[in-house]
Amino acid sequence: MRATITIWSVFLILTLNNVFGQQIPFERDPEHNTTVTYDELQNYYQELLKDEKQAKIIDLGKTDIGKPLQLIVLSKDADFDPQSIKRKGKAVLFMNNGIHPGEPEGIDASMMFVRDLLKQNKLSSEVVVCMIPVYNIAGMINRGTTRANQNGPNAYGFRGSGQNYDLNRDFIKADTRNAMLFNEVFSTWDPNVFFDTHTSNGADYQHIMTLIATHPDKLHPKLGGYMKARFTNKLYQEMEKKGYPMVPYVDSKGETPETGLVSFLDGARYSTGYAALHHTIGYMPETHMWKPYKERVESTYALMGILHENLKKEAKDLVKLRRQIKQELVHQKEFPIQWELDTTKIEQIPFLGFKSGHKISEVSGQQRLFYDREKPFSSSIPHYYSYKETLRIEKPKAYIVPQAYEKVIQLLKANRVDMQQLEQDSIIDAQMYYIRDYRTSNRPYEGHYPHSAVTLEVVNKKQAYFKGDWIIPTDQESIRYIVETLEPQATDSFFNWNFFDAILSQKEYFSGYIFEDYAAEMLRKDKDLKRSFENAKSKDGKLKESAAAQLQWLYQRSPFYEKTFNLYPVARIVD
Repeated sequence: MRATITIWSVFLILTLNNVFGQQIPFERDPEHNTTVTYDELQNYYQELLKDEKQAKIIDLGKTDIGKPLQLIVLSKDADFDPQSIKRKGKAVLFMNNGIHPGEPEGIDASMMFVRDLLKQNKLSSEVVVCMIPVYNIAGMINRGTTRANQNGPNAYGFRGSGQNYDLNRDFIKADTRNAMLFNEVFSTWDPNVFFDTHTSNGADYQHIMTLIATHPDKLHPKLGGYMKARFTNKLYQEMEKKGYPMVPYVDSKGETPETGLVSFLDGARYSTGYAALHHTIGYMPETHMWKPYKERVESTYALMGILHENLKKEAKDLVKLRRQIKQELVHQKEFPIQWELDTTKIEQIPFLGFKSGHKISEVSGQQRLFYDREKPFSSSIPHYYSYKETLRIEKPKAYIVPQAYEKVIQLLKANRVDMQQLEQDSIIDAQMYYIRDYRTSNRPYEGHYPHSAVTLEVVNKKQAYFKGDWIIPTDQESIRYIVETLEPQATDSFFNWNFFDAILSQKEYFSGYIFEDYAAEMLRKDKDLKRSFENAKSKDGKLKESAAAQLQWLYQRSPFYEKTFNLYPVARIVD
């Protein structure tokens, strides 16, 4: 009887494989410790989709190594036009894989997911699936074993892109071709839900899957509440039923998770933070790096399926809600642009961990952390789940961006921001910012030396702009993207990413031996200036002791001092 069952089981498996499409390398490997190569990935999708009327492969443009970034679209009624799909009221699920190809679970899980959606007739007339098979193609091809803290697969890609960027820090600044293409395709399809697959690093614990969700505090309140109640909670519940109990991404407040988990605040440099600027619900699953690769792929596949099924149920409500909040945002007057952790808001969440401790290191002879897998535990731990606003701004009626800043204009266009060009040279009454202080990183970070802690002086002045400069009205759906890129104090603003650094360098100076006579004449003719000068010296010992500093003080108050030094060139039209 057992032999009969075994033979029948083998026959059934072979039959199902034949019906449901080809197996992927992960499935063919008896140990399930293999991830697909780039060439295998390409061949797989070409073969799988060649006769499919409900699927289409779209080449989006060349990535940083010349190979095309591809988008696979699954549409039950064979409509592959994003504008037509939007008019029909369909929801769009946008999936991204291989941004870090050393974390390849999503690449393999998506291959099975696409196959099974098509072959098992699981596509819905309410949901269109868009999926990037691999985002960092250069990293996928750069194959080896470079993650010391990861348990398989036997070979995998590299984190860095063709220019050695971490692409999950590049969404808002778009230094790479990949990110620019992503900006364009994401804003074109305007997805309702975004899903970006990853593998974690850090502490050890029992959970196979952890989850970063777009932070509700950064979304419109209606969307943030809806996401938590109708999506995030459902994902946790259904994954528990499938044997994959989840916790939020394990970012510990102290050395170990027992000290509490801190909710991840995803800035616009990250994929889910970028998605939030477009009012899109975003999820970044992070499987545990030290779990067997089989479990990591299978849990990712399970989460994909749960999310897709849930979106099928919620599609009409979510489409309607996003349409509503976009219209509300057009009329919203103020927007938050900075946040900090609210340490007063704590919830207790269930956690499956391993007992941790310290012992003497065989390497250094110092105390080292260790986790004892022979001592699993289950308990409740603190979760710091909320962020509070620390700065909000009142939006102007419009911004004006000089045409000279071509990269800024390119990104605004890629994100479908409505803009009009000035038709003639004009002197415009505008509200302008002087950058009065800021901090700059002393080490390079992703190709930049980012700024932070920006302080401003607001001035109203007549400013010259020219034919071809760009006017950006703020009564439009893209307002969140506009504000968080053009307001210098926003965490991931274009200013903080060094797009305007030339204004921070003074261009004209003075020769002291010549300016001495002019400065003395200034003090003789202007009694108020002289009083201010003497008062400044009495309060500032360094100024009093430095002749050069005194000349500089007077130079800054002379008609020669350049008015464009530290002047942020983007104008705000407020009246």
